[in-house]
Amino acid sequence: MSWFTGLVVFFLVWWTALFIALPIGVRPDSTGQETTGGWRGAPTQPRLGRKVLITTGISVVVWLGIYWVIAQEWASFRDGVFALTRPPGG
Repeated sequence: MSWFTGLVVFFLVWWTALFIALPIGVRPDSTGQETTGGWRGAPTQPRLGRKVLITTGISVVVWLGIYWVIAQEWASFRDGVFALTRPPGG
């Protein structure tokens, strides 16, 4: 896997994990004050910094697993178990 492919895979894993982590632990503001721009369903304490750190940690672990599977020869489409058979005489 090239560094660019690794970066793209990490970004996709990170983005997916972020959307999984965003709703965890969110408590909506039941009152919502229109004068301050508050919305009734908006979270009172979103804790985005903590969620970004958790997302990054989870993404690193998942990315390392993906990298390990790609780096193994048995998972190769060229020579491994998933390799296509060559036609006779080819």
